[in-house]
Amino acid sequence: MAAEQVDIAIVGAGFAGMYMLHRARGMGLRAVVFETGDGVGGTWYWNRYPGARCDVESMEYSYQFDDDLQQEWSWSERYAAQPEILRYANHVADRFDLKRDIRFETKVTSAHFDDADGLWHVATEGRNGAVDTVAATHLVMATGCLSSANVPHFEGIEDFEGDWYHTGRWPKEGVDFTGKRVAVIGTGSSAIQSIPVIARQAEHLTVFQRTPNYAVPAHNHPVDPERETWFKANYKELREKAKQGRSGQLYSVRDLKWGSEPLETAKAEFARRWDLGGFSYLGAYVDLLVNKEGNDVAAEFVREKIRETVKDPETAELLCPTSVIGCKRLCVDIGYFETYNRDNVSLVDISKAPIERLTKKGLITGGKEYTFDAIVFATGFDAMTGSLNRIDIRGRNGLPLVEKWEAGPRTYLGLTTVGFPNLFLITGPGSPSVLTNMLPTIEQHVDYVSDIIEHLRAHGQKTIEPEQEAEDAWVDHVNAIAGGTLYPSCNSWYLGANVPGKPRVFMPYPGFPAYVKKCQEIAANGYEGFRLG
Repeated sequence: MAAEQVDIAIVGAGFAGMYMLHRARGMGLRAVVFETGDGVGGTWYWNRYPGARCDVESMEYSYQFDDDLQQEWSWSERYAAQPEILRYANHVADRFDLKRDIRFETKVTSAHFDDADGLWHVATEGRNGAVDTVAATHLVMATGCLSSANVPHFEGIEDFEGDWYHTGRWPKEGVDFTGKRVAVIGTGSSAIQSIPVIARQAEHLTVFQRTPNYAVPAHNHPVDPERETWFKANYKELREKAKQGRSGQLYSVRDLKWGSEPLETAKAEFARRWDLGGFSYLGAYVDLLVNKEGNDVAAEFVREKIRETVKDPETAELLCPTSVIGCKRLCVDIGYFETYNRDNVSLVDISKAPIERLTKKGLITGGKEYTFDAIVFATGFDAMTGSLNRIDIRGRNGLPLVEKWEAGPRTYLGLTTVGFPNLFLITGPGSPSVLTNMLPTIEQHVDYVSDIIEHLRAHGQKTIEPEQEAEDAWVDHVNAIAGGTLYPSCNSWYLGANVPGKPRVFMPYPGFPAYVKKCQEIAANGYEGFRLG
């Protein structure tokens, strides 16, 4: 029996996959989406942990391709929580009738390009183990940057008699920690969001920290109706203004370099932005991610805030990071540091004495056993490449993507890779992706892919892939741009440092406007650097 044939096979039903499906329909193409979960939402479908919420302001974290959609949806909070974002994703899916072309509870196991017929043969495993294959002209990987959970392989995990969870794979029905002794392993973004909520439930919470993280306050609050009305009336201008920001967000980055003002003026500006809340803190000076001296002052300001907030001096110092601020994605918190003032919360430093193993009753670190009823792994994700590497993707002549990327991901524009015709990576490594507001970044990528497909059809061409020279130049360019900043100075998931054995390569591209401009130039020059055939 011949495989079902479609124009575009899309992997993932998050915001990228849904918009790609919508654009495909608009071009009159037959598209199908494969989604492992039983609903849309991607990151916001899987990340249901307590306290999960967006760190980009709600009014900006939304689609902009349809003005009616922008006008009709109302957000309740400055920073929307996961349930509200998931409702928004479902609203979009229902409004544009997307679910009829999404195959839920269907895992893509392999995707092989056939040199003979020029098609991608996508193998899936669906409900009850049903196996199927679809042949597609184009393959769009909308698998997300933070969707592949990084579950550590602790010795003895199978011996633990309590319950354990990963923040990125939280049970749909939720978890009640009332009266329980709970361990949280990790102090990254998901831990910073979940720890205050778990602490309010648990009998006792013990946090195991290897590396402390910077966090700035969210100062979250209900959306002001007057501001919402103003925002919606000026959406077009505000969206365009946001696109000129390095992260695709509206918060102001002053066009002043460190050292252009007296130190006391600088500290006053940091205080003003601290009181404002959110990512704007790092916009105090335009060069804080380049100038180490200025970054040191910005970092020390946050450390002083931690010392002011946490009553126990020893605990406060353990919570003070020593790295560059911003070299990891800055966390936006609601009552995180205050949580360590609770009598039922303890902090254990495992930087010098790592967790040795799990036991029936808990875990051992530093030669001491701690007992728990539940353990929460807040250990993050195999970012940007993890979900791709877990699918058997093979290009021309059967070349596995994991083999090509053995020393680190290599792409052209973070969108395509040599030897894999008609394969598109939405917000892939080598694009701005996680350094930005992901919604505008996703839309820019999907629109670019759609333009490419329309260009191919208009010119009677069937395939597109980068030229080797263009890919090599782009990889060098991304490395040069990142190398001129403070980003690579610390071990972060931007570098893959949280996953044992993963190559250390800085994956995202710093600078949204410059990236968009480059994409536009390439398109205007007949897709320069691409081989069309």
